[in-house]
Amino acid sequence: MNKNLSILKCLLLLGSIYFFGVSVAHLFSLKIPGLFVYFNVPSYAYQDKIISFLAFGWAISLFIGFIDPMTNKGIMKSFIIAGFGAIIGLLIINFSIDFNELAKNTNRNIFLIETIVLAVYLSMLTVFYFLTTHRNKK
Repeated sequence: MNKNLSILKCLLLLGSIYFFGVSVAHLFSLKIPGLFVYFNVPSYAYQDKIISFLAFGWAISLFIGFIDPMTNKGIMKSFIIAGFGAIIGLLIINFSIDFNELAKNTNRNIFLIETIVLAVYLSMLTVFYFLTTHRNKK
């Protein structure tokens, strides 16, 4: 297995594990920073459950990509597109919501850091996806 494919598989597996953790954290309303982006603002149980189910879907999609990235290119493309949409959505939330109205002394910078970390992960996944698929077309 070439180096780019190995890195891609590692990123896919790590992403799958991460989103499974997000799913569990939201299912049980465990406000763990990193797994719960807006961990220090109030949320409703039904919101947490919806996020849990959606995060579980992302975890499964990434795991399917991990199993065989070269066969499962479509699911990886859809995850990349949806991921960039999610990053844009998080940025819109981060810059348009007055979090201090929801919880006093809330610092939005931690939310921005979490969003940037997710964007870096998604960017790495995208780069190694294209490196792997481009190399194998030759």
